[in-house]
Amino acid sequence: MTIKEAMESRHTVRRYTDRPIPRELVDRLTVRIEENNREYGLSMKLVTENAEAFGVFLRLVLAKGVRHYLILSGRDTADTDEKLGYCGTDVMLYAQTLGLNSWWVGGTFNRKGVKKNAAANAERVAGVVALGYGATQGVPHPSRRPEEISRYQGTAPEWFTRGVEAVLLAPTALNKQAFTIRGDGTKVSMTCSSGIFSGVDLGIGRYHFETGAGRENFEWVQSTCVLPV
Repeated sequence: MTIKEAMESRHTVRRYTDRPIPRELVDRLTVRIEENNREYGLSMKLVTENAEAFGVFLRLVLAKGVRHYLILSGRDTADTDEKLGYCGTDVMLYAQTLGLNSWWVGGTFNRKGVKKNAAANAERVAGVVALGYGATQGVPHPSRRPEEISRYQGTAPEWFTRGVEAVLLAPTALNKQAFTIRGDGTKVSMTCSSGIFSGVDLGIGRYHFETGAGRENFEWVQSTCVLPV
């Protein structure tokens, strides 16, 4: 399975079986995480066989069986959330290519438990990504229409259309899909206005657009998150 195929087949899964992740897959995920950490200056960490990312209530009601997760962490800087959204998406989709399911969790996690298991140099935690073998494969989420989030100056080329469609497959805070994508020639801009999750959502959206459109077909001229006043 390719990353593009993973993007199309991945759906949110909140309940997991007790099947362990094989050591080989853990090692491959770890390598992918370390590559992203080195390139973007992050401190993401994979935690396995540990349920401390979620409190007792969530484990019983919402997050059943979650024992493996990626901690989205890095330095406390202005662009960290966007980097974590971008790199977390790369790891999440890579996990899908390995046959694993996932759930991007922005707020409903146990911060004390996550902090306890985060990397020693983690200054900021922006969320976690639950990983494992799902009890189901999930279902597609409701989606906005491409014309609601995008506009192209003139007739949109196929790569732009594919990029926008890919963005609408992305997980976002409260499923708002609060993106605005503009294209003119080979120049593309993207903004996101999903409140406190804007930075993370922008990184997720950028990764999806690049995967769908093909990074060789365009150049970013702007990408900003709109934070609450």
